[in-house]
Amino acid sequence: MSKAMVLVGTRKGLFILESDGDRRDWNVRGPYCEGWPIYHAVHDAETGAIYAAAASEWHGASVWRSNDLGETWEQSSEGLSYDDGTQKLSKVSGLTVAHGRILAGAENAGIFESRDGAKTWSVLSTLEGMPGRENWNDPANQPPGHLGLPAVLPHPDDASRFWAVVQGIGIFETTDDGKSFTPRNKGLRADWPLEDPTVGYCVHKLVMSPVDNQRLYQQNHVGMHRSDDMGNQWVEITEGLPTEFGFAAAAHPHDRDTFYVIPLDPGHGRTMPDGKAAVWRTRDAGSTWQRLDRGLPQQDAHLGVLREGMAIDREDTPGLYFGTSTGQVFASTDEGDSWDEIASYLPAISSVEVTVTA
Repeated sequence: MSKAMVLVGTRKGLFILESDGDRRDWNVRGPYCEGWPIYHAVHDAETGAIYAAAASEWHGASVWRSNDLGETWEQSSEGLSYDDGTQKLSKVSGLTVAHGRILAGAENAGIFESRDGAKTWSVLSTLEGMPGRENWNDPANQPPGHLGLPAVLPHPDDASRFWAVVQGIGIFETTDDGKSFTPRNKGLRADWPLEDPTVGYCVHKLVMSPVDNQRLYQQNHVGMHRSDDMGNQWVEITEGLPTEFGFAAAAHPHDRDTFYVIPLDPGHGRTMPDGKAAVWRTRDAGSTWQRLDRGLPQQDAHLGVLREGMAIDREDTPGLYFGTSTGQVFASTDEGDSWDEIASYLPAISSVEVTVTA
């Protein structure tokens, strides 16, 4: 029988939620990684390994790994540094497993790779040559939350092609494995002055439709956007949502036009509007939106969800999962129509990823 496994990265270690194939009853294991703050954790379906990006104020940045689904762990920071001394690596923000390697997005902005199961790392790119790159590390130019590279989106068929998101700067695509990049921000909106219209956009989350690689979605600081040509051109699809701001997003595994997002109050609180929890779904690529809140708290629910805080599995009827800044994990087994709370009282949640194993 298949088993669903949800990896929950928190400010106090990694937790693993497990259920059988019906995804109804869940057990919680953890915390793991010795209680380090975990910013993102992923599962490698090919090898079975789990990798967790961590950063400690005392010990710096590191990546934990487990080859036995969390029973035992090792960690390594070998190679996780900028050797030229021009910038400091304060944390690993996001991990991507694809094409036999692991890519790590770091703060300050850079991409590291490992080809030996996260035992050793090397710098793949710092996006030199991009517009304004020489000023990215100037403290005066740092966006709120610092400037980092929180996410890498791989092409499923081409190992040399991927997209990188740089906080407060935008999306960049490479087709030669990081040797060169091209900004992919045409059509995005910025509610602030731009010195160069090709960069300066605050992209929070970027996802690709698993059934149509041309179709990309993003949650931006100022709006939801869709691309039908792999990011060369973007159109805004915010109309119908309660706010234009949010972090987390997920693409349906079987339908290119279905997409999920969690709008948040764009002010300093950055929680779900009016204290009422909801996920929003489009089934027509953003032309219309539907509020999904059955089973979610609708009073005094001032919940926040970060950029890696929502995930979707690839079952025939996909399950959705999201974790909150106050330690709850919610799950839906009917594509978001209804929800259950499957974990409570965890530390503040940074990331949620799901995998289904045999």
